[in-house]
Amino acid sequence: MIRVFLADDQELVRSGFRMLIEAEEDLQVVGEAADGAQTVAGVMSVPCDVVLMDIRMPVMDGVEATRRIVAADVPTKVLVLTTFDLDEYVFSALKAGASGFMLKDARPGDLLNAIRTVAAGEAVMAPSATRRLLDHVVPTLPASPEGADPRVAVLTDREQEVLVEIAAGATNAEIARRLYMAEGTVKTHITRLLAKLQIRDRVGLVLFAYETGLVRRG
Repeated sequence: MIRVFLADDQELVRSGFRMLIEAEEDLQVVGEAADGAQTVAGVMSVPCDVVLMDIRMPVMDGVEATRRIVAADVPTKVLVLTTFDLDEYVFSALKAGASGFMLKDARPGDLLNAIRTVAAGEAVMAPSATRRLLDHVVPTLPASPEGADPRVAVLTDREQEVLVEIAAGATNAEIARRLYMAEGTVKTHITRLLAKLQIRDRVGLVLFAYETGLVRRG
C-alpha cells in the first residue's frame, strides 16, 4: 500500500485528491495539511511514501517544506503540484530534492501513475517535461566552467555520453538506440551516475549536466 500525504491550502482541492486516490486499491491517504509547516510536522509524525506538495502555500511554501523533508532524511518522496507549469518555484523545489512535478489539471490517471512512479523511487520527468525544463529554466542558470565540479572527473566517457543524452531529454530507449547499447545497460549507467554524483534522480542529473557546463545551453 502506497501511503500519500496531501499538502494544499485549498480544502476543496485536497478533498478531490483524496477521493481520487482512495478509489485505488494500492493507494491510501494518511494525512493532509494546509500549509508547509503543517506538512513538515505531519510527515515527521505520520509515516508516508509520497507527499503531493502544492508549491504555493501560506506560512511556509512548498519549496521550503520540500527542503526540510529531504533534509530530515525520511523515506518520503515529494511530488510537486503546480498550476503554473515550470517556473522558478518548481525549479527551486526540484533543486531542493523533489522527485518531479505535475500540473494540477493533469489527467487523473497520469497523476495516479506519477504517485506510483515516485513511490518506486523514480523521478516523474517525462521527456516533454524535461524539454520544458531546458526551454524555460535552464537558460536562467548561472554559467559554470566545464569540469569545475570535481565529480565530473570521476565519470567515464560512456557515462558522460549517457548523461548528455539524459540532459537532452532522451528516454532510456532513445539513449539505447543512439548509443548502440541495450536498454538494461542504459539503466546500469544511470544507476552508476546517481551513485557517483550523489544525486537523487534523473531530474538532478539534468540540472547537474547544465550547471557544470558539461552540456551547453542552447
